Amino acid sequence: MTADQLAKEFKEHSVAEFFKKNKQMLGLSGKIKTLTTIIHEYVSNSLDACEEAHVLPSLEIKIAELGEEYYEVTVTDNGPGLTKQTIGKALGQLLAGTKFHRMIQQRGQQGIGAAGATMFSLMTTGKAIQVISSGGDKGTFMAELTIDPKLNQPKIIKMEDVDRKFSGTAIKAKFKEIKYQRSEQGPFEYLRRTAIANPHAQITLVEPDGTKTTFPRTSKVLPTKPSEIKPHPKGITVDELLTLSHKASGHKINSFLKNDFDRMGDKAIEEIEKQVHFDLNKDPKKMSWEEAEEIVKAFQKITFIAPRLDGLRPIGEENIKKSLQEIVQPEFISVVERKPTVYKGGFSFQVEAAVAWGGNAGREMGKDDSGQAVRKVEIMRFANCVPLLFDSGGCALTKAVNSIEWKRYGIKDVDSAPLTVFLHICSVHIPYTGAGKQAVADEDEVMEELRLALMDTGRKIYRFVALQRREAEKQLKRKLFTKYAKEVAIGIHELTKKPTNDIERKLLDIVLQKLKIEEQQEAKDDLPEELSDEEIKKLEAKEKKEKDKKTKKSRLETVEGDE
Repeated sequence: MTADQLAKEFKEHSVAEFFKKNKQMLGLSGKIKTLTTIIHEYVSNSLDACEEAHVLPSLEIKIAELGEEYYEVTVTDNGPGLTKQTIGKALGQLLAGTKFHRMIQQRGQQGIGAAGATMFSLMTTGKAIQVISSGGDKGTFMAELTIDPKLNQPKIIKMEDVDRKFSGTAIKAKFKEIKYQRSEQGPFEYLRRTAIANPHAQITLVEPDGTKTTFPRTSKVLPTKPSEIKPHPKGITVDELLTLSHKASGHKINSFLKNDFDRMGDKAIEEIEKQVHFDLNKDPKKMSWEEAEEIVKAFQKITFIAPRLDGLRPIGEENIKKSLQEIVQPEFISVVERKPTVYKGGFSFQVEAAVAWGGNAGREMGKDDSGQAVRKVEIMRFANCVPLLFDSGGCALTKAVNSIEWKRYGIKDVDSAPLTVFLHICSVHIPYTGAGKQAVADEDEVMEELRLALMDTGRKIYRFVALQRREAEKQLKRKLFTKYAKEVAIGIHELTKKPTNDIERKLLDIVLQKLKIEEQQEAKDDLPEELSDEEIKKLEAKEKKEKDKKTKKSRLETVEGDE
């Protein structure tokens, strides 16, 4: 084939056509996963809209079965609604929305999800979606729309005003090639976890068989709205610095740095001026790659104030405790909230971790012979208050849990422990591994914060588990001593002819005295003090060194054996 012939085959494609052909990249693969992903996209948009409008969210999700692998999904919220001008782009155009271009913490980031659901409805049923919305001051209207994949443009089929009192948005869409199931990765579990991470929201689910479940709000306090923030200099890359400089409104590099970056003051500018070999009064649009490299290197040498707290909105220690107590009902909860920091790209993020032990913590795997529930460890992953149910193996949150030596914290077999591990990362830009937003990339800074948070919760649960184990040992000792005291009393009675009851009572007094002495000794010994982050890091480095030494020795022995 010649170059001219190849040129005739050269065609352009829209982003909608790309995702239509690669729908699995949007999480639309597998019948159960696809339905959960659709619910996720609609629910995330509803929660974001309610919070932006300062409204406590009340959501209803109704799933009706129309035929084999054929369902109708209706999601209704009490948010601010959409306008006639924006409804098409919001629900019928990929990469269009209010989120991608803003440095603000929200559940959605790319402007893909809801429009992706519209496209999937078209692909599997050929039908448009129906929307009712209260669009501002002009009352309520109804719209039927779909998407033109070739142009990546919305197709409005019908739009008209309706005489109906309504506040919010209701989306009704039909889908085939999906399946409803009450499984660990189904819509019910997704909404259960959404309720845990969003205690201010009330969520109602109506399942295909008519079963209605309401997850009530456990907090009537609306989370503080996060502020739109600027990138922090500590994690910025050369390419990102150049991209920002070419969009700068100022005419000098020093004013560009002060205006477009978080925590960049006069003192920091003075430090940068000392370390670079060019004039910071230069036009930022004319900055070269080499000059940008110098600035980024200078950033790494300067101590900046930590990222602003108002740009991030964690769930909060008390809210996590309330939610887990309401839904998991454990015997013990340990919650840790780390301070904000940044990862590569200058994006600030914050990690929260919780460990719940006992009660209904962990996943129920069935019943044992006595009818007791058999439970295994459950890992709950969240990003910007959104549950992550899929792709757990490739997620930084799962990797962080698996990297912890849980035996150090008194949990001998973590896989079979009645344990729920809760991990949440919030950021203005979550480093997802793909457009489906189901797994977080294992950036070094993110992994370190996750591990430190988990180790902190581990130290707290260690004290509880150790005390619980001690109490169990005491009860067992008391039971054994009481049992044998009776037998010993009978033996002494035969030798001394003294009353058996008197002998048994004296023996029990001796046993109780011994147990009391042991308790006093344990109180003196107590459990070890909690280690600081630095001490933990040193301990881990030492253990790694010893492990590497053993591995090296083992390899040498293998080589010698082969010889």
